[in-house]
Amino acid sequence: MANGKMAITNWFQKKITDPLVSILHRGAEPNQLAFSAALGITLGVFPICGVTVFLCGMAIALLGSYCHAPTMMLTNFMATPIELSLIVPFLRFGEFMSGSLHHLSFLEHYT
Repeated sequence: MANGKMAITNWFQKKITDPLVSILHRGAEPNQLAFSAALGITLGVFPICGVTVFLCGMAIALLGSYCHAPTMMLTNFMATPIELSLIVPFLRFGEFMSGSLHHLSFLEHYT
C-alpha cells in the first residue's frame, strides 16, 4: 500500500508540481501573477460553458506580456466548478432582469 502512495506522490511531483515551479521561476513578477490569476477567475465564471477558454486565449493574445498565460489558464480551469455551480443563479438573474416568467429547469422535472 505504501508503494502505491509513493508512486502517486512521485507522479504528482513530477507531472504537476515540478512544471508549475519551473514556470514560476522563469521570471514572472508577483503583480503579473496576481493580475493573471484574477483575470483567469473572472473570465472563468463567464455564464456560457466552453467559452471561457476562448476568452482567456483572446485576453492572453491582447495583453501579451502583461499577463502570465499558464497562471491565467490554470485559474480558469480551477474556476470551472464555480462556473457550473452558478448556472442556475445566472438563469434566475436573467429571468429577473428580463421580466420573464419562471422557466422550469431540468432539475425540477425530476423532483
